[in-house]
Amino acid sequence: MSNTIIESEREVRPAPERSRSSDSQSAVANRGMRRKVIIGTIAGFAALSAAVSVSIRSRVANEATWQRAALDSIAAPVNIIHPAAVSASDELSLPGDAQAYRDTPVYARTSGYLRSWKVDIGAHVKENDVLAEIETPELDQQLDQAEAELKNAQANLEIAQLTAGRWERLFKKDTVSQQERDQAASDLSAKQALVNSSEANVRRLKNLQAFEKVRAPFDGVITARNTDVGALIQAGDNTAPKELFHIVSAQVLRIYVSVPEIHAASVKPDDLVQVSFAAFPGKEYQGKVVRDAGSIDSHSRTLNVEVDVENPQGSLFSGGYSTVHFRLPATAGSVTIPANTLLFRAEGPRAAVVQNGKAHLIPVRIGHDYGNSVEVVAGLTAKDDVIIDPSDSLSDGDPVVVEAKPADPAKTKT
Repeated sequence: MSNTIIESEREVRPAPERSRSSDSQSAVANRGMRRKVIIGTIAGFAALSAAVSVSIRSRVANEATWQRAALDSIAAPVNIIHPAAVSASDELSLPGDAQAYRDTPVYARTSGYLRSWKVDIGAHVKENDVLAEIETPELDQQLDQAEAELKNAQANLEIAQLTAGRWERLFKKDTVSQQERDQAASDLSAKQALVNSSEANVRRLKNLQAFEKVRAPFDGVITARNTDVGALIQAGDNTAPKELFHIVSAQVLRIYVSVPEIHAASVKPDDLVQVSFAAFPGKEYQGKVVRDAGSIDSHSRTLNVEVDVENPQGSLFSGGYSTVHFRLPATAGSVTIPANTLLFRAEGPRAAVVQNGKAHLIPVRIGHDYGNSVEVVAGLTAKDDVIIDPSDSLSDGDPVVVEAKPADPAKTKT
C-alpha cells in the first residue's frame, strides 16, 4: 500500500518546464488525489478489520459448538422418572386363610352300633337336628339294672324311715336307749344316701341313652360323614374316638392374616378392610378387624390378625384362598419410587437426580418397602427428575443426557 502512494506522488509531480499556472492546477489535482488515496486506505483498513472480526466471532462460535458436541459425546444417556406422590392412605395386600366361624367335629358320646344316619355332606341342619341314631344294647341293660337297684334302695329307705320313727316314739317313752335311737337314725341316713346314689346312676345312664341320637350342636352345614350303618361306635373312654360328622357354620368367615412386623402398628381392631377371594375374581367384600394376637411371632416376625366377613347367603366357602387389602396411613410428604432407582453407597441409600444436565446423588430415607417400589419419606419430591437404573459407577456431578421423558408415576406404584 505504501508503494502505491509513492508511485502516485511520482505520477503527479510537475515538470519543471511548465508554467506557474500549470503548477497551480497540478497542485490542486495532487491534493485531490491524495485525499482519495487516504480515503481508500481508510476504507481498506475498515474492511479488513470487519473481516477479521467476523472471522474471530465465527471461530469462537465454532469452538463453543465443538465444546458442546464434545461434552455431549462424553455425557451418559439416562432415562428419568418423577416420584409418585403418596396419597392420604396406601394399600397393603396380604394373603389370608378363610375359616368358618364355627368348625366342629361331631363324636359319639355313647358306645354301640350305628343304627342309621339322617344327613350327608352338604346338608343344612338346625341346632338339635338328629344326625344319626346309635343302638346301645349294653347301655340299655345297665339302665334296667340301675333302675332295679334304685327300687331296692327306695324299699330299704321306707323300712328305715318306719324303724327310725318307731324308735323315736319308744325313746320318748323311755322304752329304748339313746344308742338304739341313734342307730336307727344313722341307718335311715345310710339308706337315704343309697337312694340318692341310685338315682344319680339312673340319671347318668339315661343321659347316656339320650346320646343314642347324635344331634347337631348348632346351625350349619355337614361337610363330612365318616360312618355308616352297622359301624362299631366307640365313645372313646380308653381309645381315640372316631369322628362321625363334621359340621361348619359359615354365616361369618374368620380370615387369619399374617401382617409383617413393620405394618403391625398400623392395623387396629375395628378397622374396615376389603377382602377378595380367588373363587370370585373381580368382587370385593367388606371385612372388619376384630382382634389380633397381641404379639409378634418370633419365627415369622408377623402379627396374626383376625378379620371377620359376613356371609349370610353362604356363598363364600371356608378354607378358600383370600386376599385382604388394608388401608395404611401414609407419611406426610412421602413419595414412592421404583426400587431400581436406588444406589446403595457406604454413606447410605442415594437417588440420582438430574439437575442442569448433571447427575446429583441425593441421600434419601426409606420408609415402607413395597417390593417393586419403596416409600421415600425424606430427600425427594414429586418434581425431581430421578434416573432409572443408574450405573454403579455414576458419581455426583457427572454430565448426563436425558433420552426419555418421565413415565407416568401412577404406573410405577405397586
